[in-house]
Amino acid sequence: MTIELGLMLAGMLMIGFLAQWLAWRVRLPAILFLLLAGIILGPATGVLNPDKLLGDLLFPIVSLSVALILFEGSLTLRFNELPGIGNAVRGLVSYGAVAALLLLALAAHLVAGLSWPIALLFGALACVTGPTVIAPMLRTLRPNARIANTLRWEGIVIDPLGALFAVLIYEAIVSQQEGHTLGIFVATILCGAVIGGLAAMAIGFLLRRQMIPEYLQNYAVLATVPLAFSVSNALTHESGLLAVTIMGIALGNMRNVHMDDILDFKESLTTVLVSLLFILLAARLHWPLPDGMLGAGIALFVIAQLLVRPVTVALSSMGSSLTWRERALISWVAPRGIVAASVSALFALRLDALGVPGADALVPLVFTLIIGTVVLQSATARPLALWLKVAEPEPRGVLIFGSDHVARAIGTSLKDAGFRVVLADDDWDGIRQARMDGLSTFFGNPASPHAERHLDLAGIGRMLGMSTNRERNSLACVYYRQEFGRDKVYRLRNLTPQESTERAAFSGGLLSPPLFDENMTHGRFGEMLANGWRVKSTRLTATFDWPHFIEQYGSDTVLMFGIEEKGVLRVASSKRELEPRPGWTVIALVPPTVV
Repeated sequence: MTIELGLMLAGMLMIGFLAQWLAWRVRLPAILFLLLAGIILGPATGVLNPDKLLGDLLFPIVSLSVALILFEGSLTLRFNELPGIGNAVRGLVSYGAVAALLLLALAAHLVAGLSWPIALLFGALACVTGPTVIAPMLRTLRPNARIANTLRWEGIVIDPLGALFAVLIYEAIVSQQEGHTLGIFVATILCGAVIGGLAAMAIGFLLRRQMIPEYLQNYAVLATVPLAFSVSNALTHESGLLAVTIMGIALGNMRNVHMDDILDFKESLTTVLVSLLFILLAARLHWPLPDGMLGAGIALFVIAQLLVRPVTVALSSMGSSLTWRERALISWVAPRGIVAASVSALFALRLDALGVPGADALVPLVFTLIIGTVVLQSATARPLALWLKVAEPEPRGVLIFGSDHVARAIGTSLKDAGFRVVLADDDWDGIRQARMDGLSTFFGNPASPHAERHLDLAGIGRMLGMSTNRERNSLACVYYRQEFGRDKVYRLRNLTPQESTERAAFSGGLLSPPLFDENMTHGRFGEMLANGWRVKSTRLTATFDWPHFIEQYGSDTVLMFGIEEKGVLRVASSKRELEPRPGWTVIALVPPTVV
């Protein structure tokens, strides 16, 4: 049994990785491939039977995994960001979420015949979207910035709030089922809130005063979350999920507590847990489904997609500046994800053990909704966005890492040529000057977990590393290869002589194609600007082509970019020489002697 269990867990880890990798390659939510893998291993072939494989360990493993997932999700909720997310998002995550919960509960009660308590729990689970399914869909969908920001913020904010709704409804059902009074229910809520708050205060106190070394901080938080979950459950039954949710929200909003590294670790851990959990939960699905559940699940999916979501978006966006086209696309895109699947499976296990009628229908209905929304919306959202004329064209924008005078000069030239340009840097003086120059900016390291959640890359398709820090330049280039591809990431070299020596040079795997020509470095470009060289943008014609341009401005001219007639940006590099043609617009650095 030990060998069988170990081999099965190792195989699930590898299958989970392959599913995540495939999702990255095809730019679809990983949940789709994880669920498919679980269904193939479980109901389809019978290779994986989680109940037989894990036995009594199944419930604790699922419970602790869900606790860690909810904690990680609640860490991302920042109260100071709520005022700036717009009327539409505030509506979607407040009264819009409540309206969706009630409408979905009503549909589940009427269509699937669920009792009101289970129907309300289904509504709480089914009204939640999440960033783990929204983010990859937005990369494929590529809507305009207003739609992308609305959907992204909705997913970030409603993820922990929806889990909190579900936990509260679940606590009420359990209290009623076990004959608990209203006082016990209130005590359960208070206990979860107090334990979560105390745990957050304790770990925050230790982190703020640097009483835990950095290499143990992730371990400390990882140990505290299941401890708070278990202690809360021991004091008042089934209050642990509320405790870890409150703990995450409180810890994520503490001042002077550095959470980026911890959140990065938790995101990596959550990826592993989600992969294992989805395969396990999908493998537990029984086929055929309980009588009428397949038809009811499809009917609920249709109602959620065509009725509930449009109604809630219409209510939530009243008074906002969104156009009807933007509202229409937002009404179509609402994929369900991690919280709905994992929490529904956990609650179903517990409610089924308590003998609550209809608990066995919760998982099939939720999973049918997840599969339906992910598959349909992934396949149709981009064509719909194009038809509504709210989609970004092919990503033509440029992300520039750096904000000094060199980066600002290049960014301004691209912005004047009609490209979306974002300068990202953690140098406040440079960012401030870039903002004064009218450039879009992001204050922070573009390769940080914070940037992954908050840097808006809508319409961005290239990255130019122009930081004066050579090491961070290379790190950012490696990081954004995953996002844009190797052929869309370039760097402006800092010290060519050092790069040519074996002792100082980076490994070839860390290097991206250098910008412009063989001799161009960041320092040389800055000196040329200081000596009066200027960035020149000219449209070539049949009578004034590139050779004529060189003849007029001199052979020392440095070609930087070429823009084709269709608006495609070409980057000059020592690894890829450009041959500008008539009809192109060239951006070049020309000597000061030319008037």
